[in-house]
Amino acid sequence: MSAQDSDANINKISPALFEAFPDMESLSKADMDSLVPFISKVRKFHTKASWLLEIAQIIKHDNFIPKTLAELLALKGIGRKSANVILCESRSKSEGVIVDLHVIRVAPRLGLTTALKDGNKIEKQIMTQLSEDMWAVGMPISFLGREICRPTNPKCNQCILNADCNYFHNTL
Repeated sequence: MSAQDSDANINKISPALFEAFPDMESLSKADMDSLVPFISKVRKFHTKASWLLEIAQIIKHDNFIPKTLAELLALKGIGRKSANVILCESRSKSEGVIVDLHVIRVAPRLGLTTALKDGNKIEKQIMTQLSEDMWAVGMPISFLGREICRPTNPKCNQCILNADCNYFHNTL
């Protein structure tokens, strides 16, 4: 649901949504009329609701949630970022790096990529620079970008990575 929407908005609507539909089984029994009130404040909510309902109908139970990138990408509405988040959160084997708008901003500052806007290129470059056991780095980089490495007025002096940060050293 987070595509083209803010983390703050998704975090705001999620508690009520997950209370109403705590698992795939409950969501698989939902219909558009019962789901939409919980996500109507999300951008493109009608499309996202239809994707959620379709995915729930396919999966039906939490223990049938796909555990590979290819299987997740085969589901309507699931892109690389969401698939990588699901793999990370389910503690499945990483097959890529989570790249959201925060990682797109922070990774070049840290010198992990030369790509500036293309999430797929950034993911591939990070994957070549880091060993596979470090591919879960996307989520911590995203959190760093939300809290410390802000788009404007980054809090470089508070950052634990400033000793190794190209951006920090180039702005001194």
